[in-house]
Amino acid sequence: MISPRISGAAALLMTLALAGCASNKAPANNTQFDFGPLGAPVAQVTQAPLAAIVVMDVTGSPALENERMMYRLNYADPLQARTYANSRWSANPLILVTQRLKARLAQAGVKVLSATDTTTDVPILRVELDDFSHAFASTAQSEGQLVLRASVFRGHSLLDQKTISRASPAPSADAAGGVRALAASTDAAAADIIAWLAGMNTSMQTGLNAGNNAGTR
Repeated sequence: MISPRISGAAALLMTLALAGCASNKAPANNTQFDFGPLGAPVAQVTQAPLAAIVVMDVTGSPALENERMMYRLNYADPLQARTYANSRWSANPLILVTQRLKARLAQAGVKVLSATDTTTDVPILRVELDDFSHAFASTAQSEGQLVLRASVFRGHSLLDQKTISRASPAPSADAAGGVRALAASTDAAAADIIAWLAGMNTSMQTGLNAGNNAGTR
């Protein structure tokens, strides 16, 4: 007797295959996706979290250095990474996340600088992307999963580090649904980083003011 779990996984795989989505081969015609227009921020900010920051290019696994779109059938085999065949990112996820993060920081009023800009005493933001995939909990339920680790440096000194995990529900069980979910997770993670930077800046300013007040006594 075939279990409902196995038959469900087989049914979804057959659906993805018929749609041209479950092969690792690159067909001649691909649909390309990105995160779409910037849109309104996920969370409103009353003031810029900090004046300026150097944003380094996001780094991550070699699996994220190409334009393939990954998904996982976690209910069947969470250790197997699969790729959609007829759908690709317009650029690799590391580039897309870098661009979106810079855009969201600029939208929040931060002056975004690159590593080649001449800067003095400006904090540096480094981000490592650990997970960026369309994950299926069942044949009918999936989400865009993103896990990243953000670090802020001043010179060679680490000021703080934070791991951010975001998962947004996918509106459909296909590549297009995964794209929308991952775009939402990326925007949510960017909002988390902005809030974290704001709190860090407040703490640094409080410490600086306390030091100045102590010096005038």
